[in-house]
Amino acid sequence: MRFAHVFFDLDGTLIDPRDGIVKSIQYALEALGQPIPDASSLERFIGPPLAGTFRHLLGTDDRERVQQAITAYRVRFGATGVFESRVYDGIPDLLRALRDAGCMLWVVTAKPGVYSETIISHHRLRPHFRGVYGSELNGDRSDKGSLIRYVLEREGLSSKEVVMVGDRSHDVEGARENRVACVGVRWGYASPDELEAAAPDAIVGSVSELLAYVRG
Repeated sequence: MRFAHVFFDLDGTLIDPRDGIVKSIQYALEALGQPIPDASSLERFIGPPLAGTFRHLLGTDDRERVQQAITAYRVRFGATGVFESRVYDGIPDLLRALRDAGCMLWVVTAKPGVYSETIISHHRLRPHFRGVYGSELNGDRSDKGSLIRYVLEREGLSSKEVVMVGDRSHDVEGARENRVACVGVRWGYASPDELEAAAPDAIVGSVSELLAYVRG
């Protein structure tokens, strides 16, 4: 086995969260009296932290205004959006195979941990994971680099034994900050050539390719 520990991003990697995230962004913008973009144009905001998303969509760095949008987003997401996702095909079998091979699996996501735990449990994936780590609702550890560093230190893990699996450039950048190997998956929401530009250690197009890479 090439890696003893596998850190999995959540949105765009283990699950497709499109409906829950996009509809909650639209809800927040409507609550703030803003124009509501069509759903397809909002897909690129699946994965990155919410603060950056709303700074862009609102065209402002006003922290109070951005926080108002985040609060409105969470009204809908916490009640409904948290359940509006699906597990990508093949993921349960992948997790089972990695566990059977002796890997320790972890969820490491910029999504708040309170939502991440609910989502993983809702989809009956929780037994596969040693731990679920996310950001705090106040925004702490929403940066992927800080979050990965926190997990490594809290769990006493060596970066040499870990691989980060994610679908966006910030997963790659966060891994590199911590000298952790990284694999990009093509089934998520990265923009064209985003993963190539970020240059992870490998890019895979299927669950079977990912399993083969981690197994070495």
